[in-house]
Amino acid sequence: MNRREFLQTSGALVVSSSFSFEALSQGNPSLVPGELDSWIAVMPDGGVKAFFGKMDMGQGLDVAVAQIVADELDVGFDRVEVLMGDTATSCNQGGASGSTGVSNGARLLRKAAAEARRVLVEGASNKLGVPVSDLKVENGTVFAGDKKTTYAELVGGQHFNHKVQWNGKTGNPMDIQVQAKPKPPAEYKVVGKPLPRRDIAWKVYGTGDFVTDVRVPGMLHARVIRPPRAACKVRGVDLGSIKGIPGARVVREKDFVAVVAPKEWDAVRAAQRLKVDWHTLDGAFPPMEKLYDHIRAAKVTKRAEEVKRGDVASAFAKGGKLVEAEYEWPFQSHASMGPACAVADAKADRCTVWTGSQKPHFVRDGVAKLLGLPQDKVHAIWVAGPGSYGRNDAGDAAMDAAFLSKKLNKPIRVQGMRMDGTAWDPKAPACVHRARAALDASGKVVAYEFLSKGFSRQHIATNESDPADSLVGLATGVPPKGTLIFGVPAESYGFENKLLGWETIPPLVEEGCSPLRTSHLRDPVGPEIHFGSEQFIDELAHAAGEDPVAFRLKYLTNPRHAAVVKAAADKAGWSSLGKGKGIAFAERGGTAVAVVAEVEVNRETGRVWARKVTVAHDCGLVINPLVLRQTIEGNVVHGLSRVLFEEVRFDRNSVTSIDWASYPILEVQDTPAAIEVVLIDRPEVAPSGAGEPTIRVIPAAVANAFFDATGKRLRRAPMSPERVKAALI
Repeated sequence: MNRREFLQTSGALVVSSSFSFEALSQGNPSLVPGELDSWIAVMPDGGVKAFFGKMDMGQGLDVAVAQIVADELDVGFDRVEVLMGDTATSCNQGGASGSTGVSNGARLLRKAAAEARRVLVEGASNKLGVPVSDLKVENGTVFAGDKKTTYAELVGGQHFNHKVQWNGKTGNPMDIQVQAKPKPPAEYKVVGKPLPRRDIAWKVYGTGDFVTDVRVPGMLHARVIRPPRAACKVRGVDLGSIKGIPGARVVREKDFVAVVAPKEWDAVRAAQRLKVDWHTLDGAFPPMEKLYDHIRAAKVTKRAEEVKRGDVASAFAKGGKLVEAEYEWPFQSHASMGPACAVADAKADRCTVWTGSQKPHFVRDGVAKLLGLPQDKVHAIWVAGPGSYGRNDAGDAAMDAAFLSKKLNKPIRVQGMRMDGTAWDPKAPACVHRARAALDASGKVVAYEFLSKGFSRQHIATNESDPADSLVGLATGVPPKGTLIFGVPAESYGFENKLLGWETIPPLVEEGCSPLRTSHLRDPVGPEIHFGSEQFIDELAHAAGEDPVAFRLKYLTNPRHAAVVKAAADKAGWSSLGKGKGIAFAERGGTAVAVVAEVEVNRETGRVWARKVTVAHDCGLVINPLVLRQTIEGNVVHGLSRVLFEEVRFDRNSVTSIDWASYPILEVQDTPAAIEVVLIDRPEVAPSGAGEPTIRVIPAAVANAFFDATGKRLRRAPMSPERVKAALI
């Protein structure tokens, strides 16, 4: 249904900005960022609906949004419902990415709620004959002395019909300007409280639906046949190979092949039996053991020097103690808990798609382009899936389902298999980091250089808005539109001569389908960059004969950066810890994080166990300390998995790590015995992100602790038992 139908069926009542409170003839304003109705609705019972153009990946973002809206509107938290990720009810706020859910997404809702309160209170002033300055609001009731009215009484069955100033010029609004001034932190009553997430009960008790549970009458089940190797071409398909499977049929368009059937198990059997004659390209990939040699030798497609201070070349030429190191990071998979699923129902003039993508609005845009439909004729509905943290296989499933539905004129459910999700999801890029520094006779750093070289982190775009960035698009001949981009360390070390830069190299397969195409994984290139840069800072501290904490505090120029380093060290009891401690620091999008890891190393088995992890976290104003701590804990566990276990394995033609045995992840026995979190609440600072910052410093903290425990450096991830034992020989 569209926005108007939704509000009609839900009985939404919102006030006219003219304050006449009479039934108006016009219908619901169109869903555009410049209308207050696009963000806030007051219901007949006084409840509030907040229309959020992002979605939640399990961090409790909807709870934070509800807290913010409740405070600004002066209503109870339990009376605010947050509707997320539905293109029929919300504007495109860029999807869930970049840890911007609160910093950008909720900031807009804060302003919208504040403006809604202003309009409602002015309406109450007119109705009660009392100046606005004399009115107070408590839980949706506006009163002055014995005079009172409620939001529900004020709305009169209509919409706000109130314009707001929208700063965005595209379909990706990030901010609006309103007359109302949001409340100062001192007036918050709900923000700052540790309210629990709302999605736990239905997930535990199985009373709600995941995207895999979506069913549409008359739908067919589909399995897409992925190529056995990179850059394969289809020469022919043996339709007789699936003979005898009830209702099974083959859909082929150029190099895209799928099977469909009325029953899912029949689709699975057809996919297993179907014989495809593939024309293969041998040697698409370098030997896995030569990956980093390939990166070092590859031509540079783009170079950027993002930080340049002083004269680095001259400083190095003057001599001094030279410290150099290289660090290596592998391809990594999203390895989502379950492979992707999507359902699409395409008609001649419209399409509805149910997706677990982080960015359903961009799914809408990509499906519209793929099917040749106007964007407003495609309805994308986000339904919780197995999670992603970046660009996983969810977007490909949605595009596959829409493509097949249009071809067959039937609703289609696409479900991947484990091998599809782990082998064919976009990968985080492999890379090499080169670091060098010069120290003078006193141990002062007089020159510093850190350069990363690797595959672009965006050979495939971060969203599904263009078929060129999907497997079905690539298989049907749409040329890819990769972006050349990487990154540099995020820190404030005040070295007077400093260079931070990066270089990208060509993808292993320029065109066609490749299981090693690269895109965003949680905190894109953050863990890999800082695995190198924060290890190197540690190496410089040891070269200078200084304590790693003291060394960082000596050079950090941002007071907030220094504060988290000191807070983590103090909480962990740094000075009293024995062998096996390591620290790392970084910033991400305005959030500063420092981590102390305490590890135990089993020299016989090669097992590295992070027994305890202490995190100091400064993301400005804390909206909900409970869900913030839980989010940080999730970062810690995910970061440990990536630095200790995760590595995409491949041969000359294909990815070979396709299940939990060949692509191991952290298991329960490998989680820390304790994770302690220090939250530095800064009410005067606008909130920044928490979904990703902590993960970027976990790998380096563990690597530095490993050095402290063993006296050996591991400069290649993952720090697997085989590599640990080899290093300790």
